[in-house]
Amino acid sequence: MKAFERGKRSHQSSYKLLKNQGLPLLCSQKTMLIPNASKWCLEELVKFINCKEEREQKVIPIFYHVDPSEVRNQREIYKIAFSRHEKNADEEKRGKIRRWKTAMREAGKLAGYDVKVDSYESEIIQDIIKEICGTIPMVLDVDEKIVGMDSRLEKLVSRLEIQSNGVRMVGVCGLGGIGKTTIITALYNKISNQFRSTSFLTNVREESTKDSGLLKFQQQLLDDTLGVKGQLTLKKIHEGVKEIKDKLSSKKVLVFVDDIDDSRRLEHLVGKHSWFGHGSRIIITRRKKDLLKAHEVDYIYEVDKSNEVKALQLFCSYAFRQCLPGKGYGDLSIQVVRYADRLPLALKVLGSLLFRKGVKDWKSELKKLQEVPNMEITNVLKISYDGLDHTQKMIFLDFACFFKGAHVEIVTQVLDGSGFKAESGINALVDRCLITISTNKKIEMHDSLAQMDKEIVYKECPNESGERSRLWKHEDICRVLTINTCTSEHEIKFTFEAFKRMTRLRVLIVNNNKVQLFEDFTFPSHDLTYLYWAGYSLASLPSNFHANSLVFLYLKDNNIKRLSERKLVS
Repeated sequence: MKAFERGKRSHQSSYKLLKNQGLPLLCSQKTMLIPNASKWCLEELVKFINCKEEREQKVIPIFYHVDPSEVRNQREIYKIAFSRHEKNADEEKRGKIRRWKTAMREAGKLAGYDVKVDSYESEIIQDIIKEICGTIPMVLDVDEKIVGMDSRLEKLVSRLEIQSNGVRMVGVCGLGGIGKTTIITALYNKISNQFRSTSFLTNVREESTKDSGLLKFQQQLLDDTLGVKGQLTLKKIHEGVKEIKDKLSSKKVLVFVDDIDDSRRLEHLVGKHSWFGHGSRIIITRRKKDLLKAHEVDYIYEVDKSNEVKALQLFCSYAFRQCLPGKGYGDLSIQVVRYADRLPLALKVLGSLLFRKGVKDWKSELKKLQEVPNMEITNVLKISYDGLDHTQKMIFLDFACFFKGAHVEIVTQVLDGSGFKAESGINALVDRCLITISTNKKIEMHDSLAQMDKEIVYKECPNESGERSRLWKHEDICRVLTINTCTSEHEIKFTFEAFKRMTRLRVLIVNNNKVQLFEDFTFPSHDLTYLYWAGYSLASLPSNFHANSLVFLYLKDNNIKRLSERKLVS
């Protein structure tokens, strides 16, 4: 929202600012029609209404000590004031007055805030602030060090053809770690103020593997674009498809679908152009082109790697906190950039790894890099993992396998309960750019890093999942914890023998209500700090349940009638 002070800004510049920036907040009061002083106000009113009609911008009228019907019907003081303006007016001025009257009539029809003489103005002001905050698009976090962003955004914006009235879908594709999410986040910040209804769906591939995850994204899309959070609840995916088509087909929206790899999920979120109103723009990111082509997007923007000069600048911004290499590090920096093949994520991670290290350490790290058999990003990032101490590695693996997207404060308590120095370890991972903490305190990690960590755990014992330190795949868990590898698709039974050897179990997450337990089920571990169990089937926790290390306990949709058969061990 922008405020315009009379006499300080031309009509043309204020109109331009309204089109590109503002949420018009119109205050109507009787003094606005005082001759001479009122002309500027009336011209601004015309601009506001034009923005509303031409660009579907929201206008919030405030009727200050004046009845909206007086404004709408132009009675009493408004009638008198317009009569004064019309006195001795030539045809040009009469044309202006007709536009003023039309704009005022339209403003009087809008729903707004009626501030009467005896109103509590402070309460109304709070209501106005709340509505404005709910209308202005959020600003997303974006890496400020990215080099060459302006040229990428300029090309993307041109392909979006925002001024055209049709619905347009644009795909953004490229390698993992190439910067797709960073680019579209910056794009969102640049153009979202031109749309009244926006939605940014992140981590779609990872979080929509099950129908419940896809349903969550359908719900978010409707909540974001309609501004009715909590008023519409979806229960089935086909219901979500119908609601999206029905509710958004006449609405101009800006939607981002980040990181999607399945045509079915894409069809159920942003299926066709006809699902959305005129002027809508849909941006989809994907690692490969095939899905985008099959979805018939209007344009595919392939994110390529920066040239060597820009890649060097990006690397130096992390390794030296400046755009050029430090003295004596020029050749070494170029070697790192070439080894990383100019991939932004690898440059960011390796630059953070080498920050404040001496030439000898740089040469040692580069020697390690030469021993990596190929240029796959997971192998590049493994170098950064090898530089962590034992505790940092344990925390990093836990994040990848269990706590990606979890709240950092809860995870910190869980890790501290396991004897790790959580704060120190998390800070080390953030400093090396291996993880980030979002503004809402969630742990975030790039997909390639998470895949690398899981590969590390897998290689602990490739042929025997029960000997690995962490399990997260459904089939591996079935193999270790159930009878005969897996039972029927309708029921999974965990056995006493399966848990008997797990004397150091720290984290257990069961999010499957098909799991059934035998009555002799026990928890032998004294180290359990995190227990999340959806659909716990027994009537009580085991009698030998050790709670002395427990930090987080969440039993959802359970059959518990009493906490335990006897006093818990604590």
